[in-house]
Amino acid sequence: MRTCIGCRERELAVELLRLVAVSTGNGQFAVAVDTARRLPGRGAWLHRDHRCLSAAVRRRAFARALRITGSPDTSAVDEHFERFREAPARPAHDN
Repeated sequence: MRTCIGCRERELAVELLRLVAVSTGNGQFAVAVDTARRLPGRGAWLHRDHRCLSAAVRRRAFARALRITGSPDTSAVDEHFERFREAPARPAHDN
């Protein structure tokens, strides 16, 4: 069981998207989508739901969950969500 950083609901890992922090240099980080679940480092988990993504950004949950300082670049996560916007991966849940 893992906890979504957006809605804070517990879910099986297969139902969530794994995210990791990757260094971009100069102490900056970007959040990468780990679809294969093989990237090294601490992971954070997020439902494949735009509401959870919005909540995670609003709550600044990425930096806290990944234990990094500053605001990480989440553009890769945004792009991933846009790419799969038409294909829902799971039924909607209540936040």
